[in-house]
Amino acid sequence: MAEHETPEAKGRALVQTLIGGIPPNSVMPPDFQKTTIEHLFGTVWQDERLDFQRRSLITCTALVAMGREAEQRIHFVGARNLGISREEISAMISHIAHYAGWPNAVSAFRVLKEVWPEEEEAGG
Repeated sequence: MAEHETPEAKGRALVQTLIGGIPPNSVMPPDFQKTTIEHLFGTVWQDERLDFQRRSLITCTALVAMGREAEQRIHFVGARNLGISREEISAMISHIAHYAGWPNAVSAFRVLKEVWPEEEEAGG
């Protein structure tokens, strides 16, 4: 992205790449959406010390650790759209199970199966 782009423009472009944009039925009120787009995705995610794939995997790991299934559904898809493999997500869940607990891992595997069935990985 060009350096002169605003945080809002950078954030919108990234959210488009990750999940196709903010869904029209989002539960977030407009002011919170604006903060999410501009600050989180337009500034925090744009810090060049970590690339988007690493940030995505870190985000997915945190969401598994906290047991946030609704957000996992969004960010597992985003990880896929950034080129992270299903195998990598699965390995991350297995790893974090030892730190965040087996029930969180089982829930995360259920979400992963829901949003990204194994046969889709095998079939390309």
